[in-house]
Amino acid sequence: MTGRRSAAEIRAGLDHPVIDADGHWVEFAPLVLDELERIGGSIAAEGFDRTATRVTEALEMTIEERNHRRVAEQCWWGYPTVNARDRATSLMPALLSERLGEFGFDFAVMFPTHGLGSVRLVDAEMRQATCRAFNTFMAEYFGDYSDRLTPAAVIPMHTPSEAIAELEHARLELGLKAVVMSSLMPRPIAAYLDEPGRGARTMATWPDTLGIDSAHDYDEVWAACAELGVSPTFHMGSRGYGFRVSPTNFTYNHIGHFAQASEAVCKSLFLAGVTARFPQVKFGFLEGGVAWAANLYADLIGHWEKRNAEAMEATNPANIDWPAMTELADRYGHPKVAAAIRERRGLDYSEGSASNGHLVELDDFAACNISEASDIRDLFVESFYFGCEADDRLNPLAYQSDAHPFGARFKTLFGSDIGHFDVVDMAEVLGEAHELVDEQLVTADDFRDFVYTNPVRFWGEANPAFFEGTAVEDAAYALLGSAAPA
Repeated sequence: MTGRRSAAEIRAGLDHPVIDADGHWVEFAPLVLDELERIGGSIAAEGFDRTATRVTEALEMTIEERNHRRVAEQCWWGYPTVNARDRATSLMPALLSERLGEFGFDFAVMFPTHGLGSVRLVDAEMRQATCRAFNTFMAEYFGDYSDRLTPAAVIPMHTPSEAIAELEHARLELGLKAVVMSSLMPRPIAAYLDEPGRGARTMATWPDTLGIDSAHDYDEVWAACAELGVSPTFHMGSRGYGFRVSPTNFTYNHIGHFAQASEAVCKSLFLAGVTARFPQVKFGFLEGGVAWAANLYADLIGHWEKRNAEAMEATNPANIDWPAMTELADRYGHPKVAAAIRERRGLDYSEGSASNGHLVELDDFAACNISEASDIRDLFVESFYFGCEADDRLNPLAYQSDAHPFGARFKTLFGSDIGHFDVVDMAEVLGEAHELVDEQLVTADDFRDFVYTNPVRFWGEANPAFFEGTAVEDAAYALLGSAAPA
């Protein structure tokens, strides 16, 4: 954009640090494969290779082959190439650390690229070996730059025990502080496995969202997060699901896919009562923006008002006023309608428990322990953080409290997404983010929350030592109201 202020100019005018809550580094495959083989053996290297080749395998198919198999077009030409310095920066932590000040950033939490796929490997032994070796490699690879950069450990969530084992290894043995968890794990649909000939069907799985109707009770994972000082983040997309399976158009598949995946998990955790039982654990949903969250929040309130246990009595078929209905039908109804109503037929949905799908608990919000609608604000707003990119023009929605029920103000996390195709010049990201202030769409205080206050609270309240030894240590402890550990 012509006239955009430089990162250096913007940073010089701020009285607070800038924390990138979602930067990306790109794995240099020859190095990573060798290192994972050294750390975890051939199974770990093979696992990483599978995550890195998933995209290329789809791209190697002809359009006809993708159409035949209904395989989604993947991201092609996914990394900027004209700016060699930026391309190298995404590969090399030493260069990234050196250039961070050039971008106007003081500290960055770095998420992998292909490594995010390691948590989705189907084979359990390979998945666990790959995640373990990859996390060990990241701890070593970024270790010399911990004052400016910290990598996010990948945590597989196929079972609670698997998740806890890698959480404990990442935190207690490797000293990694940030984590990114898998979600939407494909679970087999029992009917397709039981019925001959149906097990091979493409859609013979359902995505596990970790809360409502999950295959496992993940409460012990959230308890482990609280004990270990971990704030879970999710960076799962939904390309290849539902309506995002175009074999020819990546943009069609890409738009909204982070938001849809985030909404599924966020809604599931909320309705399962996770935020009510674990208010100390904060959950971050990255790269999908905040617009979907504002919509979900309002919809949860609207649904609670109409479908809480007490409100549902207004639609309970047992409460039909048959005498009144009979009188009205006799006066205004078709003779067949009047006859059926006199016999008390036609208005009930079905007989007995089938009228509600055989539910035992009729309150969809029972796990949340909500007594009034405003409780939803506290259970939602206090527990969830939302990663927003610099170029998202809907970021101001987070701060427009007058537009949201009960004056909600959503907690956003600044995510640069450096390293990927949508950042063609790393040095322009901060300027792009600050344009909303320059155009008076958000205030300086809003921006401060976006790039400083919210990231510090998200990680620092869970783990007071998160920023110890970093370039933002003093500012973080000042915000958290505590002294740096001796």
